[in-house]
Amino acid sequence: MKKLDRCRLFSLCLLAASCGLAQAHNGVDHSGHGTPAAHQEKTSVRFADVQLLDQNGMPVRLEKDLVADRLVVMGFIYTSCTTVCPVVSSIMAKVQKQLGGRVGSEVQLVSISVDPQRDDSKRLLDYAKTFQAGPGWSWLTGTPYAVNETLKGLGSFSANLGEHPPLILVGDGRSGKWTRFYGFTDPALLVTEIDRLSARRVHAKHTAIAQEVQP
Repeated sequence: MKKLDRCRLFSLCLLAASCGLAQAHNGVDHSGHGTPAAHQEKTSVRFADVQLLDQNGMPVRLEKDLVADRLVVMGFIYTSCTTVCPVVSSIMAKVQKQLGGRVGSEVQLVSISVDPQRDDSKRLLDYAKTFQAGPGWSWLTGTPYAVNETLKGLGSFSANLGEHPPLILVGDGRSGKWTRFYGFTDPALLVTEIDRLSARRVHAKHTAIAQEVQP
């Protein structure tokens, strides 16, 4: 998709959300659930030791192969969702653009399908083409058990797709510091959090060096 088309999609999605159209996931009523106002909270996560599949059908372990010691931006979507999920994916596409070449080296983007029964690797690959512009962004699915265990550990599990909230996790695989961002978060805020975590790494490194050279 052309750059202009992606920008237009992002703008339209945000407009739809602000008009209250994001109250349904593919026909599921959200009248009692609603779309939460954007807010954030510090959190801890647990990575289930299960095998997942990326959009190319390759087996991966989330913690070992993707998070490792990288800075991570992680979203939760499903391909048949036509309202909230495209907004979340568009936000992450903006993050990818703003971070540039840092994605794929220092930073890893991850999108996990919450609907593994329908979202196989091929569907995720087709879906990813609308949003992804470059390396460093993995789209994951797997068996229902593997995906559900993964979501539970990350605090994003819901037995009802209609209750799946717009949520993006940002964290540091090295330090284990994570923040949950609920609602339709400004991409610049997510980039700011990545920069903050990166700066903490630099500070920790300089502190360690200074301690080593002390007599």
